[in-house]
Amino acid sequence: MTVWVDDWQMQCCGENFAPGDVVAWQLLEADPEDYAEVIGQDLAAGIDFCEEHHDEGEVPPTTLEVLTVNEVHCRYEVPAGSAERVRRPVPGATLLVPVEKADGWARERPGARFAGYLVTARRVAEQA
Repeated sequence: MTVWVDDWQMQCCGENFAPGDVVAWQLLEADPEDYAEVIGQDLAAGIDFCEEHHDEGEVPPTTLEVLTVNEVHCRYEVPAGSAERVRRPVPGATLLVPVEKADGWARERPGARFAGYLVTARRVAEQA
């Protein structure tokens, strides 16, 4: 399965994780439209869940083994002809960077902003 982990959630109160780690995350079903602008329709369609720290108690945690971790970086610009000075993600400007550890912080990439992580994981059967 593929899980989105927001940069701000990790920076606020997330715990570091890496490939091979077993984690217990509260997962919410993902709406691909929430991520399409940042990572594109194709990658967004593959996101199954988003990890959530701030709705504790709403959904029981799911035990997962982390398989891969990719930082997601995206370029933001004010769209041409826009009357507003709001920066929006630039289509096709997403950069995925495989990493060995996620701690909520990422090395700055030229012209791009860190947005979060795409994590592949598998469910782990809980021991009785």
